[in-house]
Amino acid sequence: MVLFFVVVLVALLFEYINGFHDAANAIATVVSTKVLTPRQAIAMAAFFNLTGALMGTAVAVTIGKGIVDLKIVTMPAILCALAGAIIWNLITWLLGLPSSSSHALIGGLCGAALAAAHGDWGVLKWRTGLLPKIVIPMIASPVIGFIIGGLLMFLLFLVLHRFTPHVIHNVFGKLQLLSAAWMAHSHGTNDAQKTMGIIALALFTGTTGNTFAHLPPILHFLRTPQFHVPSWVVVLCAVTMAAGTAAGGWRIIRTLGHKMVKLQPVHGFAAETTAALIIQVASSYGIPLSTTHVITSSIMGVGAVKRFGGVKWGLVGRIVCAWMLTLPFTALIGYLLARLAHLAR
Repeated sequence: MVLFFVVVLVALLFEYINGFHDAANAIATVVSTKVLTPRQAIAMAAFFNLTGALMGTAVAVTIGKGIVDLKIVTMPAILCALAGAIIWNLITWLLGLPSSSSHALIGGLCGAALAAAHGDWGVLKWRTGLLPKIVIPMIASPVIGFIIGGLLMFLLFLVLHRFTPHVIHNVFGKLQLLSAAWMAHSHGTNDAQKTMGIIALALFTGTTGNTFAHLPPILHFLRTPQFHVPSWVVVLCAVTMAAGTAAGGWRIIRTLGHKMVKLQPVHGFAAETTAALIIQVASSYGIPLSTTHVITSSIMGVGAVKRFGGVKWGLVGRIVCAWMLTLPFTALIGYLLARLAHLAR
């Protein structure tokens, strides 16, 4: 029972870190274009992350029961998966690199499950979960974000070339408030649900094992004979992510909003609208997309249309390397931690 509450606390720590680590996803462009001050932008992102987190549980179900075999998952394995994801998030945050919290969590879960199954790769749901909902979207979403962001920016250039820069700046300064809010909301619909899925998995694991064998009456709400995401888990994770977002993520905000390409409100609007649309569609299908990948690639696409040479491709290369390392690195950490936990036990 104690281990279950430790898992929940660590899961909420991951959610909090996810909030400040990914705050830049929603607000980097609106800050860099000076439409909002950093404090205003973070307050807005926290609110709309909260509203998004309360909208459905399709992504949570994918994380909780669509990636690894539920029969092999143990409470220590879940704890090790979370630890792997947190370690990677903190490393990339310290380096100011926008990596994927989603893929960090998924990698950690896969590695810990492999360790619990003594190296049996059959515990990973490749055909029904990992390949169609993780691997393919991981590759396709940045490409789609780059292309759509570039196309939208090109269309805006065609439509707006007769207007003065002053008019364009004023109009899109207001429109960017809407696009940034939508981006924050869509981030909540996807990223907050991942921790919901982990806690629901821990509840299911505790029910099928002996963890909840002697619960006092006041804690009977913890029993979940079938996998589902209780309402209290949804609210708890939503509030935690909003609190984390309110803490800010200044290092990554600087990387996305200032270092990669110089943006104006019209560019910020194009990038945020592109990313929000892609993430919202993915959330409706239960795909745990990397919001970081999508907004970063959308900014790249917009920046390339603005001026190809204006994009700092060296920095882009570092970001892409971090993306490629996320799954294998966190899987290795999750695996090693789970093996150590098994030996210690």
